[in-house]
Amino acid sequence: MPDIPSVFGTNLVVNFVAGRSQMGFAQQTGLLLALLMLVMVGACDRPDPSNPTINLKLYQNWQLQPGDKIAGYEVIAGLGDISIELNGKSVYAPFDGQTQQDQRHCLIFSSPSVPAYLFRLCGISNPRLGRCNQGDSLGSGTVLHFATLRKQPDGTWAIVEPSKPMIERILTKS
Repeated sequence: MPDIPSVFGTNLVVNFVAGRSQMGFAQQTGLLLALLMLVMVGACDRPDPSNPTINLKLYQNWQLQPGDKIAGYEVIAGLGDISIELNGKSVYAPFDGQTQQDQRHCLIFSSPSVPAYLFRLCGISNPRLGRCNQGDSLGSGTVLHFATLRKQPDGTWAIVEPSKPMIERILTKS
């Protein structure tokens, strides 16, 4: 069988691994690094298909909700949200946990470290979805609309006042 390289051909891979490639060492190293970076970037940015949109049932039911429209203008925050100017800066995972998006594309952060709480982050661009480690960037934005939700005995979630230390953990890489 002739040694004809193809994009994913086994001969190319076997010759490359065995060091019989016609490429120089620097070219082989560069190719390996490029392939490794593609695999790593693809694994981090790919949404987790087992991480569907979360639908939260709130304990409180106010007439105006984020996402509603008034005279053609969209409501972007509601009662219980804290709005913070990020000016393009990132927000960070306060604990090891996971993120999902809700139906309004807000980021919902949950963690076994604080199982009775969820954190809702609206206004985040390019959000990181899926598992994350404490200190990982969750995305960035111009203005963060942040809410803390506490699980109620009936399974609904109540918006509660967030603590300053929790907001600081989200705003600074720890």
